[in-house]
Amino acid sequence: MTTVPPRGLEERLGDTRKRLENDIDVWVSSAGGPGAPYLVPLSFLWDGTAVLVSTPRDSVTGRNLLADGRVRLALGPTRDVVIIDGEAEAVDTAALGGTADAFAAKTGFDPRELDQPYQYFRVRPRRVQAWREADELSGRTLMKDGVWLG
Repeated sequence: MTTVPPRGLEERLGDTRKRLENDIDVWVSSAGGPGAPYLVPLSFLWDGTAVLVSTPRDSVTGRNLLADGRVRLALGPTRDVVIIDGEAEAVDTAALGGTADAFAAKTGFDPRELDQPYQYFRVRPRRVQAWREADELSGRTLMKDGVWLG
């Protein structure tokens, strides 16, 4: 239990944006159909509007995201978490241009160099929530319907 007072909206927004810009890995939860949830950690790049991830096209996560683009992302530990609900769209490497280079530079991982076909996915957030403790559950929503609050 922390003795730090709950953060206001502006502080939570700032902390969340810092986490999106500086963290390297994110938990990705997907489901290709009823009863088929799957959770995997992936490296990511935040471009200011969307989260870019890459995974083997024929992996469970790749197949799930291709079949149903709904996705949930989680950043940080359980006592300082950011949850992002969004829509994932498949993106061709050629369409990424310099963003693929930025992804490789930030994550230290370049899927373009692998023999196995990897697929990039751009996740556009629809809802973002952030909280540390129970005292921050109220006001945890920072984005609603794809629009940042505040």
